[in-house]
Amino acid sequence: MLINKKLVLLAGFVLFSGFTSARQAVDIPRTSDGKPDLNGVWQVLNSANYNLLAHPAKSAMAMQAGPFGEVPAKSVVALGAVGAVPAGMGVVENNHIPYLPEAMARQLENQANWLDADPEIKCYLPGVPRATYLPHPFQILQSGPSILIAYEYAGANRNLLFDDPGEAPIDSWMGQSTASWDGDTLVVVVTGQNDQTWFDRSGNYHSEALVVTERYTLKNAYIIEYEARIEDPKVFSEPWTIKMPIYRRVGPDARLQQFKCVEFVEELLYGHLRKDPLGSEGEDDE
Repeated sequence: MLINKKLVLLAGFVLFSGFTSARQAVDIPRTSDGKPDLNGVWQVLNSANYNLLAHPAKSAMAMQAGPFGEVPAKSVVALGAVGAVPAGMGVVENNHIPYLPEAMARQLENQANWLDADPEIKCYLPGVPRATYLPHPFQILQSGPSILIAYEYAGANRNLLFDDPGEAPIDSWMGQSTASWDGDTLVVVVTGQNDQTWFDRSGNYHSEALVVTERYTLKNAYIIEYEARIEDPKVFSEPWTIKMPIYRRVGPDARLQQFKCVEFVEELLYGHLRKDPLGSEGEDDE
């Protein structure tokens, strides 16, 4: 009799767990057409923009170790902890990016010279998937079959096309995004990106043959599970995948601010064209 009671209790627990799991699977915000409601301002909380792979915290005193690269030692010391790179556990499956040998050599070169070469520093549009995990929020605007993703960084945006228009007519910074639903998961295939964006500040890069397949799965009202499969036969020996949660921003600051970074890089890009470049006075005295 005791055994039967235990079996009944176990069966009840299994049924309750199954009911709870099934309820959790559908207990997410939904739009009027029954699709997961992705509307809102979202942001990633990790250090993937520094390096997609696992990495320790680094001192800015090391060559190209901090976000300010090789600046004068006096300036680095003044920056202190502000100029350091935070540690990260990585977002790449198996913590490995399968570069082809010749492509790996270029990645190492990029990493050594990222302060001059990283497109982010020059305020170029970030491309996909990097736009997702920059240290800036983005907003998803969803209305029926129309979805627009607007990014705070540089005013970048993407219109997700549910009617496949075919091959992108021209390569661009943010590419062409074709969307579809796989159950409750939004699947976005991004093609037609140019080769002038990187994946992070560590010089991980791609060619114009890049194809990114994104998956947005709403886990609850506050978390999207994000996955991006990277394919580029010119640079990688096989496809690879990144995964990370994206969090909904709440409160008065759950809105996009302006980050029109062009004005911040004018001196960097064109300062050498000044008749009297800034900082030229007194350089002979140092």
